[in-house]
Amino acid sequence: MIETLISSKTRIKLLLKFFLNSSTTAYLRSLEEEFGESTNSIRIELNRFEKAGFLASHSQANKKVFKVNTSHPLFKDINSIVLKLVGLDHVIDYVIQKMGNLKKVYLVGHLSQGKDSEKIDLVLVGDINEAFLKELIVKAEKKIHKSIHYIHYTEIDFKLAHISEPGITPLLLWSK
Repeated sequence: MIETLISSKTRIKLLLKFFLNSSTTAYLRSLEEEFGESTNSIRIELNRFEKAGFLASHSQANKKVFKVNTSHPLFKDINSIVLKLVGLDHVIDYVIQKMGNLKKVYLVGHLSQGKDSEKIDLVLVGDINEAFLKELIVKAEKKIHKSIHYIHYTEIDFKLAHISEPGITPLLLWSK
């Protein structure tokens, strides 16, 4: 759908990469490996985003590292569009906010890394009605055409668990 508005596949991948998880950082060669595209096309888009103020960069060793500029006036709007694009807005509206005593929800997996995925991986923290949750997830999956997987922890169990894996940073999606 967004391909109709934005014709550059590289630009779309960069939007997902940086605007899904604002703590994401990347440099040109890492993006080349991840996207499987030429450094030239990625460099052109990175320079456009940086010139427009959407991305900021700094030098780290011999690499130019990019990160989204969260203080840009359009950051929240673009972030909202990207959340809608991957269906996370529906997950929040139809699933998370209707769960009784839910305290926190983390996004993990490929989407938390800013990579497009047909599956949404969540970590739910709090007391929930699992049967009701499963009903809501089925409805949300039909609406967004993605599968939703989750792991549920009580608050006590969550404090004892380690939800992060090497290279994957859990993204706090929602908290009460």
